[in-house]
Amino acid sequence: PGPLAPKARIIPLDQRASGGQVTFLLWCDSVGLILSDKVYVSKEGTVAEYGMLAKDNIEEGEVLFTIPRSALLHQGTTKVSALLEKEKSSLESSSGWVPLLLALLYEYTSSQSHWKPYLSLWTDFKTLDHPMFWSKEERDRLLRGTGIPEAVDTDLGNIHREYTDVVLPFMTRHPDLWNCSTHTLELYTKLVAFVMAYSFQEPQEVEDDDDDDDEEEEKAPHPPMMVPMADMLNHVSNHNANLEFTPDSLKMVCVRPVGKGEEVFNTYGQMANWQLLHMYGFTEPYPSNSNDTADIPIINLYKVTTQDIQSDVDRQLVEDQWEMLRQMIQEKGAFVFGKHGCLTDTELHTALKVLCMSKDELSEFTENEGWEEDEEEDEKIALAFSNEGLPELKASWKRLIHEAACLTLGSYREGEDETAGDRDWALIEDKAALAGLSTRQQKALQVRYGQKSILHRLMELTSP
Repeated sequence: PGPLAPKARIIPLDQRASGGQVTFLLWCDSVGLILSDKVYVSKEGTVAEYGMLAKDNIEEGEVLFTIPRSALLHQGTTKVSALLEKEKSSLESSSGWVPLLLALLYEYTSSQSHWKPYLSLWTDFKTLDHPMFWSKEERDRLLRGTGIPEAVDTDLGNIHREYTDVVLPFMTRHPDLWNCSTHTLELYTKLVAFVMAYSFQEPQEVEDDDDDDDEEEEKAPHPPMMVPMADMLNHVSNHNANLEFTPDSLKMVCVRPVGKGEEVFNTYGQMANWQLLHMYGFTEPYPSNSNDTADIPIINLYKVTTQDIQSDVDRQLVEDQWEMLRQMIQEKGAFVFGKHGCLTDTELHTALKVLCMSKDELSEFTENEGWEEDEEEDEKIALAFSNEGLPELKASWKRLIHEAACLTLGSYREGEDETAGDRDWALIEDKAALAGLSTRQQKALQVRYGQKSILHRLMELTSP
């Protein structure tokens, strides 16, 4: 470690801390990171690999640690920042992560890196267990119906394309800083997962603007950055700490009291279990994730609409309705249901309204170029598609939702016998059987079970 920063002091250590942890904590001290003496980093007594525990009772509003911006790792603080800035036009990609990933490739493999004590905590990134590192067979078998296999396939395609088309040509131009045999696609993929799981994104500042210009172009989001110490905290939906951004530093602040011995939890946002597994490699045990969701693909609503068509006239009407709907909402999207109702209620309302129109109503709708917007409509729609409102919907709408939910449930067990869907219900209740599953099987089960629970509840609420 370098010389201690002014007013720095030895950071509190867990007595069982490993050598790597000690080196990291001394580095934190040297860069001016201030850690409250009421918390400590530990590998034991936490829900995951690393975590933060309370040494003493902590009150709401207390600052747990403060990180100077100079200690953050991103494309603006790395040793190669000037080059990345100079050539940023050649580093553009759909993810926007290439400059940070190139910085990480360089710093992770440099013996002289300022962040070596921090990056050394992730030895070869062995602890990362995102589904992108599972075999395709394992993903398709354990996560069928959840939406994750399709998301991972897209990710892997994008990563390969980004590395081949953007990163490789750049590294080839700068062989003194990057080595294509060291900075491989495999390492790049691990670093993508590292950024997915551990990076932070600074929120856009909300500016008071008197000019009510809806056409004003939205600002591009801030690129992700690595925040030492903050990424040690684990996530739960019912968190007790939050990261705050100031011009000079980032502060982890307690948002509700934490008792001595309890774990300090940050939040990664309102994440369903499928999102947590896809992006972070973990899940919250059922039923603790209050943000869990289940998707009903929009195409499933179309499929159930066409199931009982009796005539060519009816078929043509459905095709016209569907064509109109495709112009209004994304065909490849999904209706999202949470534990308290539909989260995409406006889109679902639009779809049901169009798909249940008569021929004359559709013609009138087309001629009028839609319907007039009611200012109070959004609130009414939200109530109508909540768990309280769903049973009161008109019968034709309930039938479509019910059958689409039933069709979606079937996607979890395609290619398996019909009893396969019942195994999850039995497993989640049987603690011994649950403990006998592999870690990946447990995570997949939590995702499937949470989604199926929401769909089953939806079917109950919309049953005839």
